[in-house]
Amino acid sequence: MSFSFFKPSRPKTPSELVKAIRESLTALDTQTVAEVKALKMALEEVEKNFLAMRLMLSGDGEAEPNEDQVSQFTLEICKEDVLSLFVHMLPIFGWEARKDLVHSWGILLRQEVGSSYCCVDYIENHMELLDFLVVCYDNKDIALNCGNMLRECIKYPTLAEYILKSRSFELFFKYVELPNFDVASDAFSTFKDLLTKHELAVAEFLSANYEQFFELYETLLTSTNYVTRRQSLKLLSEFLLESPNSQTMKRYISEVRYFKVMMTLLQDSRKNIQISAFHIFKVFVANPSKPPEIILILTNNHEKLQTLLENLHVGKGSEDDQFEEEKDLIIKEIRRISHMSRAAR
Repeated sequence: MSFSFFKPSRPKTPSELVKAIRESLTALDTQTVAEVKALKMALEEVEKNFLAMRLMLSGDGEAEPNEDQVSQFTLEICKEDVLSLFVHMLPIFGWEARKDLVHSWGILLRQEVGSSYCCVDYIENHMELLDFLVVCYDNKDIALNCGNMLRECIKYPTLAEYILKSRSFELFFKYVELPNFDVASDAFSTFKDLLTKHELAVAEFLSANYEQFFELYETLLTSTNYVTRRQSLKLLSEFLLESPNSQTMKRYISEVRYFKVMMTLLQDSRKNIQISAFHIFKVFVANPSKPPEIILILTNNHEKLQTLLENLHVGKGSEDDQFEEEKDLIIKEIRRISHMSRAAR
């Protein structure tokens, strides 16, 4: 009596797996909602192939991924236009498939094959994929997946620069205030990366789009949402005070309009908002080239400002010592301005 056993199926080669992924995505694209059974089978096939892709790219926990296979897979993915299918069909995929795709996306972008990152090169030639990912924040089911994929893209200067200069960028001012907290927080993380990851590109963007950008940014600083106000203030100090943005900062701290915004935030009922506002307010006050309008506001409000600042404290420790020192300097500067202004009358 003889026994026969099923042999485990041979793992697919990179070319075979890419072909299988493309075929399953194409099959999924042809299914209609009416064909429920066929659609379910197509989704299961995509899920199975995406898991195989994840294992090929990152290993199974026991064996490390084969570098040659990873390189070959990456090349084939680009050659067969599968990256475009990944993005455009994202809304159709199930939860597991999206999770495996997001995990694999970052690995694919990081693959340097020869002397180039072929997936990054591919996206550079299909920039509409970035616009699609940005717009996906409107779909709460896939917003977090798209956010993860976007932040992987933003690590590369050319891709970040494209989003900054695209019309899609303005959408972030809406997305960071979406009613869904998780989606709004994720959108803010992406927004922050766009404004902090590549200093020179950001400096060029702010210089070229100063008026439009800061007019939109003012809506975040004056938002009725506490989290939006706090995050936006903190982010403003992060990118505005970077040395490549020195010219933009000089322009900003000479604007009476934005000085008034900081004055209002300095009087906010939330201590965290007040402290964050102080770190930008102090730059306005310390500006050696203050315009007459700002000098007048400081003079007319010097007593209120002094009382407000004297009652503002960070807490304990070295951070508090530095804060108190800066605060004392600003109070003295406001007094000096007030005395000089009154003496000149």
